[in-house]
Amino acid sequence: MSNTYGTKFRITTYGESHGPAVGAVIDGCPAGVAIDFESIKEALKRRRTGAPRIEDDEIEWLSGLKEGITLGTPIAFLVRNTNTRPEDYVAIEHLFRPGHADYTYYMKYGIRDHRGGGRASARETLARVVAGTIALQLMPEVGIHCTAVGGQMVDDDTVGGTVACRISGIPAGVGEPIFDKLNAALASAMMSIPSAIGFEMGSGFAAAEMKGSEYIDRWNADGTTQTNHCGGIQGGISNGMPIEFRVAFHPVVTIPQAIECLHEDGHLEAVNLGGRHDRYHIERAAVVVESMAALCLINYML
Repeated sequence: MSNTYGTKFRITTYGESHGPAVGAVIDGCPAGVAIDFESIKEALKRRRTGAPRIEDDEIEWLSGLKEGITLGTPIAFLVRNTNTRPEDYVAIEHLFRPGHADYTYYMKYGIRDHRGGGRASARETLARVVAGTIALQLMPEVGIHCTAVGGQMVDDDTVGGTVACRISGIPAGVGEPIFDKLNAALASAMMSIPSAIGFEMGSGFAAAEMKGSEYIDRWNADGTTQTNHCGGIQGGISNGMPIEFRVAFHPVVTIPQAIECLHEDGHLEAVNLGGRHDRYHIERAAVVVESMAALCLINYML
């Protein structure tokens, strides 16, 4: 499995939704950095806002720090899962829920953790938020701001939505041409987030309907541009304008209705899926988008 992200600033996450803990090992963080633990707590608070499953999310720092200062060695941390209810998932131990990773994990590995989605659960994103908040502290000149827009809630269903991200403070010249383009790296980072279904930079798909005279970003004398249809990246390299993109998230696929699942033996079985599940998760996704953006950028800026 691909559990490691990054090159210069590398994270390896671990843990399952209803296992003992989740966490990560961060390698490549420079020495001598005073970690702002309060900003990490605030980011984790944003991540669990409105979540039906409430965890304390208390971080245990295992290595890489001395009195809150980074040592330059691997930073290891864990967060224990204290509010698990694996019994909620007994009924689906041998069932594949539609829209989930149950079937694909089973077909790849021949075994799966059915408790809350196991490794495929959004619980894993906690580790990304901690690591991403540290990465952002290494780039004090960079500002990342996300806006979440969700669908219209109804009583017996779930909705998705879109997270718009704007990154300021990135100078011109960040990124690589051809196969390591900054926009391609951002797309890859965003599409690794659970429920992400679409990504677009700048004007995105709307650019396909524009004329060239409408799309081109005309210069100002100071090197900025009058518009930002490209989203701040040209040729895979930042041009000094704000980097702007949007990530679309599909609705939560555990719905509060009876639904047909596929049994391991091949028959269909209608069940009312238990457990504690989001009905609207877009505001919580925003801090994950910010964290993955920071983790992507830090590998270009270190």
